[in-house]
Amino acid sequence: MNSSFRSKKAPLVSALALAVSFGLQAQDSTEQNATGKLEVISVTAQKRVENAQEVPITMSVVNMEKVNAYSVSGDDIKFLTARVPSLVAESSMGRSFPRFYIRGFGNTDFSFNASQPVELVYDDVIQSSPNMKGFPIFDVERIEVLKGPQGTLFGRNTPAGVVKIDTKKPTEDLDGYISASFGRFGQTNVQGAVGGTLIDGTLTGRVSGITQNRSDYVDNEFTSEKDALGGYHDNAARVQLNWTPSDDISVLFNYHHRDLNGTSTIFYANAIDAGTKGFGKGFDRYSVNQDGHNASRMKQDGGSVRATFELGDYTLTSISAYEDMTFYSLGDVDGGCASCDPAAAPFFSVETAGGNAAKQYSQELRLASNFSDAFNYQTGLFYFYEDATNNDFGYNTEAGGTLNSLNFQRQGNHTFGAFVSASYDLTDVWSVTGGARWTNDTKRFSSVQVLANGGQPVVNPNSAYAETDESEISWDISTNYTLDKGVMVYGRIAKGFRAPSIAGTPDYTTAVDAETLISVEAGVKSTLLDGDARLNVAVFRYEVDGQQLTAVGGEDNNTRLLNADTTVGQGIEAEFEIALTPDFIVTAAGSYNDTEIQDADLGVAPCGSGCTVLDPINANGFALIDGNRLPQAPEWIGSLTARYTVPMESGDLYFFTDWAYKSETNLFLYNSTEFTAEESLEGGLRIGYQTHEGYEVALWSRNITDEETVTGAIDFNNFTGIANQPRTFGIEFKASFY
Repeated sequence: MNSSFRSKKAPLVSALALAVSFGLQAQDSTEQNATGKLEVISVTAQKRVENAQEVPITMSVVNMEKVNAYSVSGDDIKFLTARVPSLVAESSMGRSFPRFYIRGFGNTDFSFNASQPVELVYDDVIQSSPNMKGFPIFDVERIEVLKGPQGTLFGRNTPAGVVKIDTKKPTEDLDGYISASFGRFGQTNVQGAVGGTLIDGTLTGRVSGITQNRSDYVDNEFTSEKDALGGYHDNAARVQLNWTPSDDISVLFNYHHRDLNGTSTIFYANAIDAGTKGFGKGFDRYSVNQDGHNASRMKQDGGSVRATFELGDYTLTSISAYEDMTFYSLGDVDGGCASCDPAAAPFFSVETAGGNAAKQYSQELRLASNFSDAFNYQTGLFYFYEDATNNDFGYNTEAGGTLNSLNFQRQGNHTFGAFVSASYDLTDVWSVTGGARWTNDTKRFSSVQVLANGGQPVVNPNSAYAETDESEISWDISTNYTLDKGVMVYGRIAKGFRAPSIAGTPDYTTAVDAETLISVEAGVKSTLLDGDARLNVAVFRYEVDGQQLTAVGGEDNNTRLLNADTTVGQGIEAEFEIALTPDFIVTAAGSYNDTEIQDADLGVAPCGSGCTVLDPINANGFALIDGNRLPQAPEWIGSLTARYTVPMESGDLYFFTDWAYKSETNLFLYNSTEFTAEESLEGGLRIGYQTHEGYEVALWSRNITDEETVTGAIDFNNFTGIANQPRTFGIEFKASFY
């Protein structure tokens, strides 16, 4: 084990001890300092409804009010970046294919069959395909971010954690809302829901939907077209029916649909100056010079049936789910034009298009005990199947946009799992929990070349085939101890794994081994000042054996999967919330993540743009990445929110602001000056008035300082960058009824 890594643990442990001490001291004075109350947060992180402060897992919860504030301008799920400790989300495919990183641990792969160490679970159904992870967020109850391995209850491909989204479910009472937001760039964000009883005592329902739209706002100088790029139309809907034929049986039906039509990611050629970080002096986010095309099309339909049977001391749950998605994305990834000054756009790709489709089926059967004594458990079986296809088109923009390459790819994935988890109360204040899961994962991948580079038909198609078959056991053991009223300490050790992955073309296809991870964490969760404040702190350390890394781009213009010998990470996370008065609530959160790749011989192709590579170069011209931080893994993340309410006779005037900070970030596996994103700070502001009758009007702004930040890049042969969203502002109207 790296001794320098071990030596950094002492300050983290000291920080945890300090947090425990502060929690106990503050708890002693609750009677004198009570000023307001915070809501109790209920979560289902362990597939039971529990108080978040009593769950021995490091987790963050984003409530409905904050979700609405963050997404009012039409932002997709990437709005969670830096607003949750240790969480980053980014994409190079517009409003689809978000890639998540928790505690620095993620995957930059943009292949149609890419696997990620962070799973997204939407209404108890895993969205395995990367494209499905971008389903719009609306009419939600909360978002839970579970950190560290979650393999026992959620299966393979969760060694970094889980992003869990729970929508509002039907109730017997009539309730609903409708909101409409209008803002800069012709932005409209309209959503609503209505639910209630359909048949007394038997059937309830809820219907919800959203339409998010924005006009094009980026000019294309090459075509002399004003407002050519940047717009979208993103529509989604959900129908839920809850049938309760008896007190012991409940069946929840869920159908959802999405239809996306808009611009994919906008690539800005030579947006970064050689030898510098961040966007160059000549960068203009409202103008490009592209000879290619840009489009994003997606349709998704899915449904699930969740049946719950109360059997005395047991609850039997069955979740059957199906998802069907088609996706097409086309982008001018060089960001420039062939007829421009070659020094300005030396790489002429190149449009790339992907015609993806994916179907998945999943079935979970779970039996949970409801004993009144100290021991309880749950056990179950899980099955998953996915069939994914991809038509990989390449166009030569230098030759007028002619099709010059075409590959057909397909992957089938079967997963079987069996799990058990149990908890035991040793005393009234001390509990232990443990569990294990056996998983078998198989993949079969094929790639057939129809047109070779240059547009020549392949008479005898080149083809590649690969398959994997892996079985693994995940497990976790945790304990939690209540030191005093409202102060709980916990410790957890867990093993997670990610199944083997396959990627490539007929010329280069590779399958990499499974990765496994051991994670250790300890924390304190404290409710202070008689419920007026919460302070949660956790320290953690993990070690990944054989981490799957993706070498993206570089001067050889390939995407290659690699296994690193070892990756280590450690850090600290803290969240604090306080009601200074019943009308003034402040939250502050932050994280420090130290990640390191440890593989003395591992090298990747560096950038082909003449960038300033900071790593040693081996005899093959590869950059050696031993000792580097993981990509998209900022060391520091911080966030702050504040809500101040002024009670009035007919309603409440309120002010809400939120800020998110992210330190500089490596964009690729190798280190370079140009492809290190600068630190960033983005803020939002909302001023509104809510009447007692349920009406609301608010003025809002997102990225109010108009921060310009590099969020991604293309390193083939020019300094192409991807930018964050510009400043937006507008007005929202909302009506709620209960």
